[in-house]
Amino acid sequence: MIEIAPSVLAADPLHVHRDVSRLVDAGARILHLDIMDGHFVPNLSFGPQMVSALRRDFPEMTLDVHLMISNPGSYLQVFADAGADEITLHGEVKGDIPLMLQTIRRLGKKAGLSLKPATQVAEMHPFLPACDLFLIMTVEPGFGGQKLMPELLDKLGELRRAGFEGTLSVDGGIGQDNCRQVRQKGATRLVMGTAAFLSENPRALFEGCAAL
Repeated sequence: MIEIAPSVLAADPLHVHRDVSRLVDAGARILHLDIMDGHFVPNLSFGPQMVSALRRDFPEMTLDVHLMISNPGSYLQVFADAGADEITLHGEVKGDIPLMLQTIRRLGKKAGLSLKPATQVAEMHPFLPACDLFLIMTVEPGFGGQKLMPELLDKLGELRRAGFEGTLSVDGGIGQDNCRQVRQKGATRLVMGTAAFLSENPRALFEGCAAL
């Protein structure tokens, strides 16, 4: 079964609760939260307070926290305490990646690893046993509304051939017009930003992408 994870970055910042409620009512069960520090990626988003607020108001939702920050190791406990269910860091960050992944699991959360478009899957092979989730970025991270780069979907097959058996998530430019292609390449989770939050009929969008 394919999972759909709306990306809260695409919500109206003055009406996050309203916009998220609309997608929850349409069938969403996972919320993807992009945490940006303005350094690792050229944008700022939100912090643990947003995670805490969503955990309070949507206790049944899985909160998928994607740390696009330069020093994720310093914030693992903070986001775990805020209510994250899954915490994903980037393979490009400096520091002890295996230790950070182990720390996430020790905190009782699922551990994820993500790649920017230019990073090769082969560089991540040593870390795969410590991952529950792998997130492939199909746009340059930092801003929503970009077009998917389809050649990056080949990384999904590379991960399966390398023995990874966890969740394969894809983020960047996914919508009704390309979700079939993304699924055929092996994705098991589709992160949707503007396609979900701007959809006139999000239930039909989710059901359509899940049924393809």
